[in-house]
Amino acid sequence: MTETQTLFSSKFWRTLLTLVSVILIFAGPTYGIYVLAVILKVNLAVSFATGFILFAVGMMLLWYLLKNKVIE
Repeated sequence: MTETQTLFSSKFWRTLLTLVSVILIFAGPTYGIYVLAVILKVNLAVSFATGFILFAVGMMLLWYLLKNKVIE
């Protein structure tokens, strides 16, 4: 068995990676933009770009997990 299969065979890691993916997809673009723009006073364009990047990373992680049948 490879290291990747061992990592994904653990229910803890599968759950953790799924939660990270969901948090990046949903909370990244909403709360990430809010924290950067309103609380930290970062430029709004940079906040939106960061939110989009977090969303894209979350989608890629979810796609990877689905493609490799880590989650169904």
